[in-house]
Amino acid sequence: MGVRDLSDYPWDAVVPFRERAAQHPQGLVDLSIGSPVDPTPEVIRRALSAATDAHSYPQNVGTPALREAIVDWYARRRGVPELRVDEVLPTIGSKELVALLPTLLGLGAGDTVVFPRVAYPTYEVGARIVGAAPLAEDDPDAWPEGTKLIWINTPGNPDGRTWTAEELAHAVRRARELGAVLASDECYAELGWDGQWAHEPVPSVLDPRVTGGSRAGLLSVYSLSKQSNLAGYRAAFVAGCAETIAVLLTARKHLGMMMPLPVQEAMIAALGDDEHVAHQKELYRIRRDLLRPALAAAGFRIDGSEAGLYLWATEGRDAWESMARLADLGILAGPGPFYGPDASQHIRLSLTAPLERVEQAARRLLGES
Repeated sequence: MGVRDLSDYPWDAVVPFRERAAQHPQGLVDLSIGSPVDPTPEVIRRALSAATDAHSYPQNVGTPALREAIVDWYARRRGVPELRVDEVLPTIGSKELVALLPTLLGLGAGDTVVFPRVAYPTYEVGARIVGAAPLAEDDPDAWPEGTKLIWINTPGNPDGRTWTAEELAHAVRRARELGAVLASDECYAELGWDGQWAHEPVPSVLDPRVTGGSRAGLLSVYSLSKQSNLAGYRAAFVAGCAETIAVLLTARKHLGMMMPLPVQEAMIAALGDDEHVAHQKELYRIRRDLLRPALAAAGFRIDGSEAGLYLWATEGRDAWESMARLADLGILAGPGPFYGPDASQHIRLSLTAPLERVEQAARRLLGES
């Protein structure tokens, strides 16, 4: 299978629900996509503007200053000390890396790529492009021989599932038994809400409690899209196993995919400023605190969602029926079936809509308008 054999983009199926919701007298409230709507912080925009005289080709590996900023950020924010600059690599977006990682690692027919049972669909797409066998499986003990790449997503999109350090360590041990690369998509890690994540950081796969003293075969993938409102910048990076990072860098030298220098400078500013991240998290918290009780009052149960950017909700019936019910209220959600067959009765609601629209959605769910 290759790119020509991919199915149609699934979000096309949401168009009728969008049109239905848009007929509401007070307009559409779009909670379907996690695309940031808040301003890019000024400290980041200033850095981008100051770097616009970018007349030379950028380095494939990224500037020394950016790589040091990534190393420092992992130590400060993710509990990962002693990373080296040869263990980090900036990337043009994280979705792009997710889709291309099986290709860049040279996987193909006969190899298995594992990803969560409820998952962002690009993990499976990346496997299918290279002809590898995709397998949705959460239990490390069930990961089969022949597995070459394992994706975990913590906190998860769409369900907010978050792995503890002990669970991650078990996954690492199993991946090493299989000789597989374990890639952890951690781009919502700053957005912990409930339980232990209300007062302690979500652990990284590179956390010393997880690695057993070695980062071999481990990758942490991160994006600044959500915490810094940089979705339009395509600002992301990967860190971990130096040998695997070197493979990715070699491919970049041949293929390009160099990150523009102004974006690199913006990333340095973003990684060095924790204040704007805390401010953005508070904006999401306010929206979450409005939407969650309103959904519960309207008969929805919230599953998982202890971290991340979404509320994972169900009425205990077919997701498309819930989509239709919300569309009649002028609210557009994301359908659970897009994230795997285990999600046929769930919908995903994003916290990225403007506050006024989230307030409007809450009132409609409560029957107040």
